[in-house]
Amino acid sequence: MQSYVIHFIRHGDIEDTLKGKYIGTTDVPLSEQGKRNLVEYDTKYIYPGTQVVFTSPLKRCTQTAKILYPQQNPLVIDQLSECCFGEWENKSADELKDNPDFQKWLAGETDTKPPRGESGADFTKRVCNVFRQIVEGMMKTNNTEAVIITHGGVIMTLLSVFGLPQAKPFEWVMDNGFGYSVRINPMLWQRDMVAEVYQKIPLIPED
Repeated sequence: MQSYVIHFIRHGDIEDTLKGKYIGTTDVPLSEQGKRNLVEYDTKYIYPGTQVVFTSPLKRCTQTAKILYPQQNPLVIDQLSECCFGEWENKSADELKDNPDFQKWLAGETDTKPPRGESGADFTKRVCNVFRQIVEGMMKTNNTEAVIITHGGVIMTLLSVFGLPQAKPFEWVMDNGFGYSVRINPMLWQRDMVAEVYQKIPLIPED
């Protein structure tokens, strides 16, 4: 039976001044160093080939797609965006530490959300729905291999929901420009909606 492979790649680095802040739907570009890093990784390592590239609409993802897959015309999907942090965007945990709603959100209360932002439950529902649509679309069109270029939060959430072996979101953390490959067996997908996480990417060339 035909299986389907999806490669998740986290976008490249953004400016160091933004690291440590909640940058969700704020549309920041890759940093110049982030661009150089991706070019270096593409030379040094092996990114998987693909029939189709899906990407978040945010610049840091579309720019990553252009660098790593310049021959592809990526399909931009709004639902692959990072979580919307609302009024907490561009703020650090230290700046928000005295906010009681932030403390509840940080403790994992999925229905708590930033003002004008997205709750954990809504974010999870959004990204899981679009991932199911992508898988179903691949099965209908017989595209057997795809790349999804998106955000760390999206990838960690999807792998914690669908990935085997089962693990918490933080256990799927990855550096910028790196990610994971999953293999989907149609029978297992229809029965249990699970995907086997079988490798980290990009691959290190053999000597």
